[in-house]
Amino acid sequence: MTAAAFDSYVICTSPRSGSTLLCALLAATGVAGKPDSYFHEPSLEAWQADLGVTPPPGAGEREVVAQLVAEAIAQGSVGTGMFGLRLQRHSFDFFTAKLALLHPGPATDAARFAAAFGRTLFIHLSRTNKLEQAVSYVKARQSGLWHRRPDGSELERLAPHRDPSYDHATIWAERDGMLAMDAAWEAWFTAQGIAPLRLTYDGLSADPAGTLRLVLDRLGLDPALADGVSPGTARLSDRTNRDWIDRFLAEEAGVAG
Repeated sequence: MTAAAFDSYVICTSPRSGSTLLCALLAATGVAGKPDSYFHEPSLEAWQADLGVTPPPGAGEREVVAQLVAEAIAQGSVGTGMFGLRLQRHSFDFFTAKLALLHPGPATDAARFAAAFGRTLFIHLSRTNKLEQAVSYVKARQSGLWHRRPDGSELERLAPHRDPSYDHATIWAERDGMLAMDAAWEAWFTAQGIAPLRLTYDGLSADPAGTLRLVLDRLGLDPALADGVSPGTARLSDRTNRDWIDRFLAEEAGVAG
């Protein structure tokens, strides 16, 4: 088997695009690290808590960032030699500002990623239907349940259960927010001269193993390692999602009429 073509990969995404499933699939191969949102919140204190890092007394900000990045690489590669990172737009500007502090020499974000993480493959994981994405996001925030396992048990709950309630204005705002996130990613890719590997929620949902093989192949890893890897999450979409989408579209049609 040939050596990997990259040292790291960054999943550039937005909420409810299938990134939890993709991260679980990649981790299950045993060769692609353990991708996760190691820099999820725009806060050094949050990074320290999430990564379990306690900087030495009197450490300067650059020293703290260096320690956090080193720990993230250790946790995100788990000895495989491949670092995996998931990035969301809400903390992206903060994250790139800290990379610039850590590596002030390189002139571009892309060069700073290379300085911090080596040869990096950027993966853009997006969801084509932004209304479905917004409904999924609003429902998850309201209900507190973000992911289920294939057997139906809860995988990730961030708040106590609350019955979700349809809210046209909130769905509208979140749909616009999802569109803005995709536009921001596209603008950044263009500005940095990056041609990302493009994946979609629909493609990942329809063929998890095929999508995993594609990513492994692009990374220079053995795509056959995707064989036998099973999805670790189940879709949360149900009749409520469909009803909200239908109601939203009907209300929009009524306004337009």
